[in-house]
Amino acid sequence: MSTIIQDPTHTRMHASEAMRVAVASAIGTTIEWYDFFIYGTAAAVVFAPQFFPQVSELSGRLAAFATFAIGFITRPLGGLVMGHYGDRLGRKSMLMWSLMLMGLATFAIGLLPTYARIGLWAPVLLIVARFIQGFALGGEWGGAVLMAVEHAPQERRGLFGSFVALGLPTGIILSNLVFLIASLFVAPAQFAAWAWRIPFLASGVLVAVGLFVRMRVAESPFFAALQRSRGERRMPVLDVLRSHWDTVLLAAGSYVSISALGYIGIVYFVSYATRELHFPLPTTLGLLLVGAILFAITIIVSATCSDRIGRRRTMMIGLGALVVWSLIFFPLIDTKSVALAAVAICGMLMWQGLYIGPQPAVFSELFPTAMRYSGASLSLTLGTILGGALAPAIATTLYGIAKHSWPITIYLAMLSVISLLCSYRLHETHRVPL
Repeated sequence: MSTIIQDPTHTRMHASEAMRVAVASAIGTTIEWYDFFIYGTAAAVVFAPQFFPQVSELSGRLAAFATFAIGFITRPLGGLVMGHYGDRLGRKSMLMWSLMLMGLATFAIGLLPTYARIGLWAPVLLIVARFIQGFALGGEWGGAVLMAVEHAPQERRGLFGSFVALGLPTGIILSNLVFLIASLFVAPAQFAAWAWRIPFLASGVLVAVGLFVRMRVAESPFFAALQRSRGERRMPVLDVLRSHWDTVLLAAGSYVSISALGYIGIVYFVSYATRELHFPLPTTLGLLLVGAILFAITIIVSATCSDRIGRRRTMMIGLGALVVWSLIFFPLIDTKSVALAAVAICGMLMWQGLYIGPQPAVFSELFPTAMRYSGASLSLTLGTILGGALAPAIATTLYGIAKHSWPITIYLAMLSVISLLCSYRLHETHRVPL
């Protein structure tokens, strides 16, 4: 009987390549989230008067948040199309397309004339650009996650996949930092008139860097093996819906509250804190920056833990804590205390980090290679539609009706319970071979 001895040099090279791919995926995802979030911040702060001045202030804010929601509604389309071709043609090519589309749409928003210049064409063009943003992001997450996880050593898939998850808080940090700098160095009138465009135009440089980095990584070894065996599916999306529809629904359900709470904390919080609590914009953005840094740290810690104690257990701890935190989030910030608002937003993001850290590995491990891109993308985008897409608009409407935050609290608590139950029904995956 012969014994196969693994070359330690080869092992080190494999780990080095896996780390390089994970970092490249994280850089691209950071840029995509940066592009996505600067739109959300602008929707909360300046889009209503710039693109919807012909209606009341409340209606203008609702219209601005509605355009924000369009990006979520088109994400499943992007996930379906890029998931289909990612399972047939490869992960890497779809990642290049998603980054280019996102960059072009974001840069175009920075150049858009306002309603005062071209009338109704202004919001129409804004909606078109947002449509493209959502389509691009829908295909981005699944491909970036699979590149990182499928290159990773089996015992460290959680950690390597979390590099992609880090793109979320890093995108928050970058987007809020750029808006914070712009708002500090110009007067509020100048910021509303033209300085809000700077973060969108800066995206062009970031996208160029991201494309350069992504061109230098190799295709996923699992997909390469699938191609060699001619195992690609003709219609992977239909196949995953036929054979794994229950897994898609449970995975999406587990993410519903994370998506809703995330966008309430990241997007609606900016509008609520500045308009209802009268916090200065720099203070509000500063709170988000601190929360995002703690969010990033929690992601890495939870992903590492998930490689040791299991993904499902780690995720359920975070979701269970969010059931409680969703009940105290608005009561804390309604005190109008900056210190308690900091506790509220930091806690909200940190508890989400316990779920977000293991999530890339979990959503990859739930599906077989031939339909993994489609399954992971569909699960995420469906959870996003049901959770985050309408969360800022729903919160704005509920507050407008009740003139108080308690209906929003009930809404968030209900979603948190749903996600906890769905996560409980998912099976453990951290020892399952890809």
